[in-house]
Amino acid sequence: MGVVRDGVVLAEAVQPESRSHAQSLPSMVARVLADAGLDIQALDGLAVSIGPGSFTGLRIALGYAKGVAFAGRVPLLAVPTLEALAWAADAAPGERVCAALDARKGEVYAAVFESTVGGPRRLTPDAALRPTELAARLEPPCVLVGDAGTVYRDVLGGRAAIRPFTTHHPRGGIVARLGWQRLVAGETANPGDLEPVYVRPPEAELARSASR
Repeated sequence: MGVVRDGVVLAEAVQPESRSHAQSLPSMVARVLADAGLDIQALDGLAVSIGPGSFTGLRIALGYAKGVAFAGRVPLLAVPTLEALAWAADAAPGERVCAALDARKGEVYAAVFESTVGGPRRLTPDAALRPTELAARLEPPCVLVGDAGTVYRDVLGGRAAIRPFTTHHPRGGIVARLGWQRLVAGETANPGDLEPVYVRPPEAELARSASR
């Protein structure tokens, strides 16, 4: 969670992954707003990371963001999770960046970007891949950022320079800054239409398909 004014991060908080997303999110938002010296009525826009990622976490975060956006009539900005992660790579201009998250079940969510002076430029769409498939697509020199590098270091480490996930992880300040850029550009989302980006179907949907 982060708060940005004119592209500058005023306050930010990082919380380890929790099973109680619904309970922890409102208090975290309140704490960061207090650190920035603001209340929620002062917001000009609300950015939310829309995935791919944890199905439960995405649903809760997006549901909360939609509720605040509707209630406060605040513009909602959708920020792709892997794009925000690519910004955390601290790559040099010209380097390729692979943002990759562990998707469980032997797969990763991944997308490849090129680092430029203005920030990462997307080269591939988000995809759910087996680690060996991702490794085959990486062209060294490449920087890999995300927890997939830790989980599948033996597969991916030979194809990319892995950034430690403890220091290079998704940050609320980055999501807020990318949301601010979209707000300035007029790229707001319709809260009623916005859905999480899962990349692959949720388990419940797979189960229904199998039963049919």
